Amino acid sequence: MKGFDVKQYLSGEGTGHTVVHRKPQERFFRQGSLATEVFYLEVGRAKLTVVSKRGKEATVTLLDAGDFLGEEALTGDNAHRATTATALTQCTALRISRVEMLRVMDEPTFAKVFTSFMLKRRVRTQADLIDQLFNSSEQRLARFLLLMGDFDGQPVPGGRIPPITQGTLAEMIGTTRSRVSVFMNRFRKLGYINYEGHSSENLRINKKLLNVVLHDDLPG
Repeated sequence: MKGFDVKQYLSGEGTGHTVVHRKPQERFFRQGSLATEVFYLEVGRAKLTVVSKRGKEATVTLLDAGDFLGEEALTGDNAHRATTATALTQCTALRISRVEMLRVMDEPTFAKVFTSFMLKRRVRTQADLIDQLFNSSEQRLARFLLLMGDFDGQPVPGGRIPPITQGTLAEMIGTTRSRVSVFMNRFRKLGYINYEGHSSENLRINKKLLNVVLHDDLPG
C-alpha cells in the first residue's frame, strides 16, 4: 500500500494487532508454548530467558523499546517458543498475530524496519559471542553496562540503565554474582559508575567505562 505509515501502525490497533500492557515480572510468553504472535515493544524493557533440561535458568538478552520479540512465530504453524519473555519494567507492546505479521511484511517500508532489526540482532549476537570468547569477565561486564545504557558507540555522561540484579548481570556475562559484585564495586571506586544497593536501579555510567572495553584500561 502506497504511503504505509510504519510508525502509526506500530503505535495503534487494528485487525490482528492489539496493544497489551505488562507489569514488571509479568510474562509476554513462556518457553515451550505455541508461538502464534509477534510482539513489538513500544515502552519499557524486557528480558529473554531460557531454562535447560536440568532446570537451570539463564538470561539470553535484554530488550528495549523498539525491539521485536517472539519472531519464531513466523517460522510455521507449529512453532514453539525457544525462550520466556518477561517484563522488567512497566511495558506497553503491540501484539501482532502471525497471519497479520505475514500480511504486513508485504509492505516494503514495514519489511525494511523488521529486516533492519533482525540484522542488528544478528550483529549483536555475533559481537556477544566474540565478547564471550576473547574478553575477560570484567570487560564483558563493562561492555554490557555500556550497551544497556544506550551508548551505542557514542558515550554520553550520566547514562542510566533499567533495574537489573547482579545475579542477572552474572548470567549475561557468564560469571558468578560475587565476581560481578567485586567488579561493580571496583568500577564505582574508580568513578566509572555510580549506584546504590545490589541492583542497577538509578545506576549512572561514566563514559570512561568505555576504556575498560577498548583498552583494558583498568588501574591496578
